[in-house]
Amino acid sequence: MRRRVAAGVGFAALLFLLVQLGALALVPTFYEQGYQTVEDPSDPTNSLLYIGAILVATAAMLAAFKFDLDWLVQGFVVLAAASLAWYVFSVFLSPLAAIGASLVLAALLVVHPEWYVIDAAGVLMGAGAAGLFGISFGLLPAIVLLSILAVYDAISVYGTEHMLDLAEGVMDLNLPVVLVVPTTLSYSLLDAKTAVDDGDEQSATYTDGAGAETAETASEGDTESESDESDEAPMAAEETPADEDVVPADEDDVRDAFFIGLGDAVMPTVIIASAAFFLPASLAPSLGVPGLPALNLPALTAMVGTFAGLFTLLGMVLKGRAHAGLPLLNGGAIGGYLVGALATGVPLLTALGL
Repeated sequence: MRRRVAAGVGFAALLFLLVQLGALALVPTFYEQGYQTVEDPSDPTNSLLYIGAILVATAAMLAAFKFDLDWLVQGFVVLAAASLAWYVFSVFLSPLAAIGASLVLAALLVVHPEWYVIDAAGVLMGAGAAGLFGISFGLLPAIVLLSILAVYDAISVYGTEHMLDLAEGVMDLNLPVVLVVPTTLSYSLLDAKTAVDDGDEQSATYTDGAGAETAETASEGDTESESDESDEAPMAAEETPADEDVVPADEDDVRDAFFIGLGDAVMPTVIIASAAFFLPASLAPSLGVPGLPALNLPALTAMVGTFAGLFTLLGMVLKGRAHAGLPLLNGGAIGGYLVGALATGVPLLTALGL
């Protein structure tokens, strides 16, 4: 039982690490290829515009679910997945091959959205989105963005709870707006979905909720879990109380999978990529890691802070209650970044982008 839980936590950490390393590897090439999306990356109003886009996207998705227009959300997310994957593939492949690989990924998401397809697409999307945001949001805008999103995530989960409705709708579509973390190799997301559709709630029911913003914006996400034994309907985390045991006493109670919003991996990675790209090399020199020329100490400590937040979050979730992810994850990333920046000798105002 403990091995299953530990394996799930380890796999979740691996997915986060792949998103972070991917973004760091992509940052220099993205900038060289002119993928920076704003004219002035140091302008903090860029963050406010992005927040506005998140609110509009959230409202649009909620409306689509309310009026049974799920196919619109699915089409939008698959298109966003292909677009972000193209950015990543274009770094390594010819233009035509990059388009082909992106179309193959989109097709797999439609015809065979098993957990490993979703996770592979999520890592590609997450690395691409974080890399693009990292070169487009300077240090101050990145800190402002992550801080506002952490507050908004908490309010939307524990206050208005509208993220719960969004999470419930998204979870039914098997799309890479969540990272699927199985705790057993025999787990099948498609089989679990079929069991729920057939009314077999014992074989697969959602005990907690998880949500994430659209794949294109890759904003806030939250964490949930799936269990064999619950009779409860979806409750989103990104919640409602459940049992208090971190590790269930009976192996039958060990969750087959839990889910982490893609935004939970992407948003803290924005400050990691921003720190690697925008801090002057004279103040924060590269650590010289092969394949990661932009990695410096503040970016590394931001990664450490993110994992501290992740393990704390998963510990809370494994007690039986899902939670908003960004307060812990973004807080850990920002705190870790500032510790590393100050340890490197970067003045506080410079570290804050002021």
